[in-house]
Amino acid sequence: MAFTFDDDAALLAPLQVGDTLAGNRLFMAPLTRSRAQADGTPSYLAAQYYAQRASAGIVITEATAISKSANGAYVNTPGIYTDRHQQKWAQVASAVHYEGGHIFMQLWHVGRMGHPDISGVHPVAPSAVAADMTAHTPDGKKPLVVPHALEMEEIPRIVADFRAAARRAVDAGMDGVEIHGANGYLLHQFQSDVVNQRTDAYGGTAENRARLTVEVVEAVVDEIGAGRVGLRISPGNGVGDVRENDPIATYEALLDRIAPLGLAYLHVLIDPTQTTFGVIRALWSGVFVLNTGRETDTDFCQLESFAQWGAVSAVAVGRAFLANPDLIDRLTVGAELNEPDVATFYSPGPVGYIDYPTLAELEARESA
Repeated sequence: MAFTFDDDAALLAPLQVGDTLAGNRLFMAPLTRSRAQADGTPSYLAAQYYAQRASAGIVITEATAISKSANGAYVNTPGIYTDRHQQKWAQVASAVHYEGGHIFMQLWHVGRMGHPDISGVHPVAPSAVAADMTAHTPDGKKPLVVPHALEMEEIPRIVADFRAAARRAVDAGMDGVEIHGANGYLLHQFQSDVVNQRTDAYGGTAENRARLTVEVVEAVVDEIGAGRVGLRISPGNGVGDVRENDPIATYEALLDRIAPLGLAYLHVLIDPTQTTFGVIRALWSGVFVLNTGRETDTDFCQLESFAQWGAVSAVAVGRAFLANPDLIDRLTVGAELNEPDVATFYSPGPVGYIDYPTLAELEARESA
């Protein structure tokens, strides 16, 4: 049975998110689609794809690399480190704004999740510890390699790349950026008390392991303003072979440092039944965006309950927006949802990307 929002649904209420007034509290989560051009320039279809989904309270783009060396986890993922990238992203932002929407760009450094056969460069990480995973390279699946452990003098370059990417994103017309500190990528790797084996100022204690993320957030805030900056984290999430023995201490240290900055939002990928959820929520007084993961992010009754109770400010959903560009309309009238086609998630071209039908299109077909 299809879910239907009540007229007074909490998720349909407007929300001030930093400098952006979101029209509702149902955000589009970042979704890698592997349709960018070989040089990291977004696909010619990207503007249409994102504009179709502009009714989301905020559209958060797919993870977008801050530099050439930051890319390489998957083929054909976009970047925001050249003029060509910026020009194409400007078309995306303009298309979303034309449809009345708001869009934030997720900024990404993959760290040890990168493969040299994809990026052309050797991956970096806090420590020379490989993830026990494989990458889908142009020549098939290959094990991830042992990364280069960043030297102290190399770390400021990472921070500078995040800053420069944020400037390019805003100059391209994005309403803001989301710093990717989750899902096993570089910032998450530094935060882990397992992957990060450093003994210098960026390793050891929870405060030291949080240092790089804090420096990145501070630099981006300094560059574009706190009202345009969000941060995504995934406490206790083992994605990317990143384990955390004590996620509560880790994220207490991180949030203690960044809470005073007044970020637009904190985006947390977590199971809300975990003890960690309550701790993280108590530490954050600003806009709190929940993503419950693939298995439950279409349980709209539960997500609406979280918003009604005040446990979350907004929710981010992925696959439902992927398959239903008019998701808000469908939930408002109680229409059935399109099912996402897993086989086309990462394939090139328009199929499974811009061809999911809206209710209006289905009605037009039936009446033709």
